[in-house]
Amino acid sequence: MDETPPGLLIAAPASGSGKTLATLALLRALKRRGTRVASLKVGPDYIDPAFHTAASGRPCLNFDGWAMRAATRAEVLRRLSRDAEVLVGEGVMGLFDGAAGGAGSTAEAARLTGWPVVLVVDAKGMAASAAALLEGFARHDPGVDVAGVIFNRVGGEGHAALLREAAARAGVACLGCLPRDDRLEMPSRHLGLVQAGEHGDLEARIESAADWLAPSVDLDALIAMARPTELAPGQAGPPLPPLGQRIAVARDAAFAFAYDGVLQGWRDAGAEVVPFSPLADAAPDRQADAVYLPGGYPELYADRLAGAQRFLNGLREAARRGAWVFGECGGYMALGRHLIDADGTAHAMAGLLDVETSFAEPRLHLGYRTVKLMVETPFGPAGTRVRGHEFHYARTRHETGRPLARVGDASGRDRGATGLVAGQVMGSFLHLIDRAHDSSGQDTAAPQTAEVGSTAPVAEKGGGGHRQVE
Repeated sequence: MDETPPGLLIAAPASGSGKTLATLALLRALKRRGTRVASLKVGPDYIDPAFHTAASGRPCLNFDGWAMRAATRAEVLRRLSRDAEVLVGEGVMGLFDGAAGGAGSTAEAARLTGWPVVLVVDAKGMAASAAALLEGFARHDPGVDVAGVIFNRVGGEGHAALLREAAARAGVACLGCLPRDDRLEMPSRHLGLVQAGEHGDLEARIESAADWLAPSVDLDALIAMARPTELAPGQAGPPLPPLGQRIAVARDAAFAFAYDGVLQGWRDAGAEVVPFSPLADAAPDRQADAVYLPGGYPELYADRLAGAQRFLNGLREAARRGAWVFGECGGYMALGRHLIDADGTAHAMAGLLDVETSFAEPRLHLGYRTVKLMVETPFGPAGTRVRGHEFHYARTRHETGRPLARVGDASGRDRGATGLVAGQVMGSFLHLIDRAHDSSGQDTAAPQTAEVGSTAPVAEKGGGGHRQVE
């Protein structure tokens, strides 16, 4: 059995408690001490991992109990463990929040890894009552070890003394009390935190967060809580088969929502990944036999994208020469005829798929998705099953053609056909995470779980990625 470095999970009773900020501060504080720390993010999230990477200096990967096969999860931990001394995971929403039955939750991640949980508790307006809260979380699930607590938004030393006493009564180690400091709040927009790459002062923000946390948290005691994970030997293979041998991948502020685990899986399978920037009006590599447009914020840059003729003509030329062209969510919008912004202005896109998307009357669509491909693609023949999720505010005003896939929600309820295929151009609002089957054809992901309000990618007040800001 392989064994990882020791790890722990940073969680919270609820969104908005401050766990993302505390995690970033912790990663930087450990890096300052010379600790080789790597991190993971529980659940589907594109934005928080980029902040983790900036704070630790190491790539952050996603870990998902619902959408990932066991072999894929093991490969995530194996990859993060290379040359790392400790692993730190950031949870999603509240500790036990996920799909029905807790699939995809931070608590499930704790059970799967065997790691202890450190709760970040917003102590504003609370003192002795913290004992009841902590005792409830510690006893709720015997398979989840709530080993420590960090109190956030603490008013002063008197307040801190009461909170330490409350933690002692609950039998949970108090690792520190973080003072209230509203200057550390980071800006957000409709899909989460403003992306890491858009902050000109990101390094200064992370340094300030570490300055805030380091004097107030017992880092030695926290790291001493971490526990190793035993992993089954063997390799998972790529989460998704490569789109091609040379894949042009859109990567900029408009198309940033790609999972590094998927891209690295393509590289490991022998594919070459060639990034390009649509916002810089760059065309995809002309030698590429596939083009991938991930999700992102094309709606914020619709006018620039409509004017990026080298980019749009490059997509059309790739389609003409028979390259596979695949768009997810924002990428799907760019492959359509028009993208209508929040003001109702229509912006011409590539016109490779007969779809028109609109933000004029936004409506939230979100949740884990089971996916059955209806056509043959590089991901497999018709009937191939994949796991993924959906999170967007756009609506389709027009969508005509051959559908890409049939989808169900996390509980298996059918949601009908989705997406479009035209020749070797394909796209949908889905974000694909992992194959749903192992090599034997057996479905390896958890079968239960209900449509969200409960699944991991929900709009929550607090963190990044598929949430607002934490």
